[in-house]
Amino acid sequence: MEKITLVPPGKNHEAAVHDYTEEHLSVGEDSLHGSSLLTEMESYSAWLTHLTRQSNKKTVAPDWVVSTTLIAIREKDQKMVGTIDIRHELNEFLREFGGHIGFGVRPTERGKGYATEILRLGLDYCKMLGLEKVMVACYKENIPSAKTIRKNGGILEKEFIHEDGNMVQVYWIHLSKIQ
Repeated sequence: MEKITLVPPGKNHEAAVHDYTEEHLSVGEDSLHGSSLLTEMESYSAWLTHLTRQSNKKTVAPDWVVSTTLIAIREKDQKMVGTIDIRHELNEFLREFGGHIGFGVRPTERGKGYATEILRLGLDYCKMLGLEKVMVACYKENIPSAKTIRKNGGILEKEFIHEDGNMVQVYWIHLSKIQ
């Protein structure tokens, strides 16, 4: 795995984000995990505006929490390999299902360790926010995500059947116990 960094998406990342999105759509994935409604926005600039609003307690949407969405850029070639959405706190919905963190990796870069590194870097960000522990959830059938969470110190707390019929696993990561 090549070295990556997490950065806030800016106007200069529009082409990379578009390419990332198109790759997901081309393999039939219309939901991009960890991208804070990217595929639901009318334009890239609308998404950037949405992210700015979500990052501030005064402007965050009702029923949402303050969050930071970052993109993972491979340093060697500046290719966008993933996204991560870090929620600074939990509301009722997130406590039940979503958790503090959602993350995703582009299809052609999966299985190379990027998800593990994106989550690790995201946990470092959570430490900077002053969080002591974070919740991360995934569908049980998503074995790569479950492995990624466990590699980063995730301890399975519970499993339950979501209203969509899928089994959900809820993990907690105690930030003081990871390096």
